Amino acid sequence: MRLDKFLCKSTELTRAAATECIELGTVSVNDQVITEARFQVHENNSVVWKGERLVARPSRYIMLHKPLNTLSSNVDGDYPSLFHCIDIDRAEDLHIVGRLDADTSGLVLLTDDGRWSFEIIRPEKQCPKTYRVTLRDPIDDNVAVKFLAGVQLQNESQLTAPAQLNIVTKTEVLLTITEGRYHQVKRMFAAVGNRVNGLHREQIGSLKLDVELGLWRYLTPKEVADFL
Repeated sequence: MRLDKFLCKSTELTRAAATECIELGTVSVNDQVITEARFQVHENNSVVWKGERLVARPSRYIMLHKPLNTLSSNVDGDYPSLFHCIDIDRAEDLHIVGRLDADTSGLVLLTDDGRWSFEIIRPEKQCPKTYRVTLRDPIDDNVAVKFLAGVQLQNESQLTAPAQLNIVTKTEVLLTITEGRYHQVKRMFAAVGNRVNGLHREQIGSLKLDVELGLWRYLTPKEVADFL
């Protein structure tokens, strides 16, 4: 963890104030004064500020049911930020693990644990994500085979990784992918001549969405550990 982030997690300092304290030489790590905010701190390091050894607050892990027409961002834009759904102290310290488009609803994870989120989103992890997709046109019977083999997306050279398609009705399907390419689900159906009219993420890894629209809850220790 960066030293400036460690200070934020162990004090009430803002990121800017933490950086200033570090640059002024008021913070030491293992009895050595550190003036670089990006200096990496590990669990067994002794971090001291103003003569007091600091202890970071426990990391937080949150499941949120993202509504439509909200942004996966900590600031408002053309639509309001999904952070309006979360009323907790220091929500600004959280980051989003795997963003969703404004017109997509469903499961979003938030945390202030950078190493945990990296384990979920790094490509080598191939963490599966399941989406409920509403289509413009009835699904062709051969699309499941095409998705399993991989399809060619526009302006990309590599086929998509194998994806699992389960047909619910002719215009509603469940799609599980292990990649996170730009607008991937929409582009996959465009590649087979269809169009996505509605998109909702139901599951990440083994974690299924189980809170009502616009609500959130903390993950259990087991749910957190399942991603590692």
